[in-house]
Amino acid sequence: MNRAKEVAKHYNHFGGFSPFNELTFKQAETLRGVLKTKKLDLPVYVGMRNWSPFFGEAIEQMVANGSRNVIGIILSSFQSNASWERYQKEVQDAVQNSTNGSLTVHYIKPWYKENGFVDAITDLIRSSCRDWGPERFKRANLILTAHAIPQVAAERSPYTTQFLATAKLIASKLDKDYETAYQSAPDNPSIPWTQPDIENLIKLKKGKNVGDIIVSPIGFLCDHVEVLYDLDIAANETAQSCGINMTRSGTVGNHPLFIEMLAGRIENILLNSEK
Repeated sequence: MNRAKEVAKHYNHFGGFSPFNELTFKQAETLRGVLKTKKLDLPVYVGMRNWSPFFGEAIEQMVANGSRNVIGIILSSFQSNASWERYQKEVQDAVQNSTNGSLTVHYIKPWYKENGFVDAITDLIRSSCRDWGPERFKRANLILTAHAIPQVAAERSPYTTQFLATAKLIASKLDKDYETAYQSAPDNPSIPWTQPDIENLIKLKKGKNVGDIIVSPIGFLCDHVEVLYDLDIAANETAQSCGINMTRSGTVGNHPLFIEMLAGRIENILLNSEK
């Protein structure tokens, strides 16, 4: 089964619906509200590669509203060709096709080490275990995950380095040992993908006196299907079969620290452009 068919099966589990678009629009709405508190009354548009509103639709709307310079936020925690450069290229193609190059996009730089991102995740991990005592939290195994990518792509990009850097910062703030894993790779791929796989890592813990694992999907910015199915269902079932309780912490989504960080980045770009 190829990945597209696998994902379609996962979507069917949720009635053929993914919350991704709704959650992304909520992020945009929240960001606009925070910008207003900074006296920056800016419209915030959403453009997507694989679903409406497509990049071209969003760009046409911007131009129709008089925009000539825009700030682009790529909603990806870590950089690879598929998660970053491909988006920039397709946005540039859409700009050229829709405006003949009359619109300029200034991108926010990666935020994988920013306090607002790291602290939001740390807070979400602690919140997921708020009913636990300190000893249980200390004993629990912490696993931080990102989307798997082909190994050759990892070798040609900073994706893995950025993922590991974020994981180290989070664990340091929690004062906790940790492991990293990848998720959502296709079944039986024809080429190697980044390892270890989250489910294989969980299986290795069977019979090793592990009572709890905390899984935090730090490579995902909202609770869409690859989180809801691949972790909440597939990984959780694997943990249960190993006699382990799995707790999954939330994604950053609309967390105030994360959105404030994005707003601050936008504010800095605007301030520097006016100097």
